[in-house]
Amino acid sequence: MYQKKEIVNKLRSSGLRPTKQRIVIAKNLFDRKKTFHFTVETLNIAIHRKCNERISLATIYNTVEAFKRAGHIREILTSNNKNYYDTNIKSHHHFYDPDTKELTDIDYQEVVLNKIPNPPKGKKIKDLEVVISLQKK
Repeated sequence: MYQKKEIVNKLRSSGLRPTKQRIVIAKNLFDRKKTFHFTVETLNIAIHRKCNERISLATIYNTVEAFKRAGHIREILTSNNKNYYDTNIKSHHHFYDPDTKELTDIDYQEVVLNKIPNPPKGKKIKDLEVVISLQKK
């Protein structure tokens, strides 16, 4: 589990001052045993349930965006026009359940692609992520 010193170092490495509010946000993101998939709204709810600290939604948005830019979290694109994020930054894929709004990790090796299109001129593929949308049988 993350100690306060590790969280402060993570914030500083992102170019963020380790304010009390940012430490609370980082603790909620990274002090977990399992990968955390979230939206800013669900993170906001989780933070307000766990602590009495009032953190504005704008601060949460800004901190999440800073962590994404720093490479500490990943943004996951789904078909529901909602921004999801993942604390697991290693290459992997996801199942997405639109009924429950849940993402589930899929090991990178479990998805096999036979052909990937060439990227546009002047670009190269940085990463490949597959999101498989689910529905009830």
